[in-house]
Amino acid sequence: MILLKSVYICLISLLVLLSGCNENATDDETISKARDTVESYLIHNYKDIDQIEFDKDTTSPMGGMMISGIVNGNEKATFSIDVEVENDFSVGSIGKGEEFPERKQECIEKTCDY
Repeated sequence: MILLKSVYICLISLLVLLSGCNENATDDETISKARDTVESYLIHNYKDIDQIEFDKDTTSPMGGMMISGIVNGNEKATFSIDVEVENDFSVGSIGKGEEFPERKQECIEKTCDY
């Protein structure tokens, strides 16, 4: 009985340690590729984007990254974009602030190439 409890405690501890290690295991190259994807996506799909500032990059347990920032120096033109790293760095979803630029007309029905 005591041996069984010890095995369970060891397994749980190992799982906790391993999940903590993967949380920030994103290297600089991966972050750079994800940011390049976000920049290209925004420029090709939204009107009048002259400047993109990144502020926060976080990883998800499912292998994606959330890239956040602002455009054109406007603190109300925020974005958070989910980049699917395991799926060739494709954009999964986007959250936009209240003053974020509009989509380009030709990119409303379908996402333009980026």
